[in-house]
Amino acid sequence: MTDFWLAAGLLLLVALSFLLIPVLRGRRAQLEEDRTALNVALYQERVAELTAQQAAGVLDDAQLAKGRDEAARELLSDTENAEPQRLGRLGKPLPLLAAVLVPLMGLGLYLHFGASEQVELTQQFAKAPQSMEEITARLERAVEMQPDSAEGLYFLGRAYMAQERPADAAKVFERAANLAGRQPELLGQWAQALYFANGKQWNEQLQALTDEALKADPNEVTSLGLLGIAAFESEHFQQAIVYWNRLLAQLPEGDASRAALQGGIERAQDKLKAGEGNVAQAPATAPAVATTGARLKVRVELAAALKDKVKPDDTVFIFARASSGPPMPLAAKRVTVAQLPIEVELGDSDAMMPSMKLSSFPEVQLVARVSRAGQPTQGEWIGQSSPLASSTTAAQHLTIDSPDQ
Repeated sequence: MTDFWLAAGLLLLVALSFLLIPVLRGRRAQLEEDRTALNVALYQERVAELTAQQAAGVLDDAQLAKGRDEAARELLSDTENAEPQRLGRLGKPLPLLAAVLVPLMGLGLYLHFGASEQVELTQQFAKAPQSMEEITARLERAVEMQPDSAEGLYFLGRAYMAQERPADAAKVFERAANLAGRQPELLGQWAQALYFANGKQWNEQLQALTDEALKADPNEVTSLGLLGIAAFESEHFQQAIVYWNRLLAQLPEGDASRAALQGGIERAQDKLKAGEGNVAQAPATAPAVATTGARLKVRVELAAALKDKVKPDDTVFIFARASSGPPMPLAAKRVTVAQLPIEVELGDSDAMMPSMKLSSFPEVQLVARVSRAGQPTQGEWIGQSSPLASSTTAAQHLTIDSPDQ
């Protein structure tokens, strides 16, 4: 802000100069006028002195004329550079009064209508923060100045979560969700903050928020991760595996969180193998996914003609979708080209949504898609099977051999 006020002060001085310079010039003109009057008086005094000397017989007529000429030349020399007299119509008081009122009025108008706080905040954000507390303080001030900014509220909520202040984060995410039209990501963040603020106790409000988020976006990552955590904490390990597998399918290769997520899935699988956890149906607030039902085994390989057209780290999505029904996958696996050929099993435990399982549709189609961008809905190459019963137990064979239209 110091730089801003210095710049404002310089501009004020420039503005005042337009008011004060005419006043100063008027004073200079007055001094010139006074000096000219003094020179005229001295000239007259000199002429009178010469006349007296001529009357006394000291000077003759020629000497008197010469003396007058010299006095006249001196008067002209003293007054020839003097500026002509200027008539001021405004007078002196009005410019001086304006010089005082203009900065005062400008300051008052700026303090009322200006944006000094925004300027200061912008300058603060331009500097690298030294701590998480400083980041949070800046975000709090930004939200205070712009209370209707959903983006500012979102970042403040994330900062609160980083500081382990979930109760404060929940309030902020709630405001952001209501301002932004209850976007799925904000609903997921809100539910996550409430879960930790409530001591990791699941309740109907959390279920309603995650249901709403996943209804709008079945791949909303925060909700999937939260449901997996809640299932694991309540020892519904099969549920945790399902939700975390769905989340894992959304994360790009090389994502730092993939290793931790895979570790959680392995721990849940180990507990299931050891016979731990709840094997009964989960409560209504966290519905369990059945471990039995439709299971399709499929071997996926890449056509020899395409091996030079793909890269080993290209993503491959293997999924089953309803032959007559919603286009979204019912169950999916994610691998890479380097893992082909591969045998996978798609079942109800791999359901993308608990309410849409393989066993819920009598006829399905198997699809394998290569996508360099990691997008399950579009790619470069594809292989598809003919429609088959979801109860099929015989192993299926799928070859990726056609351009993806």
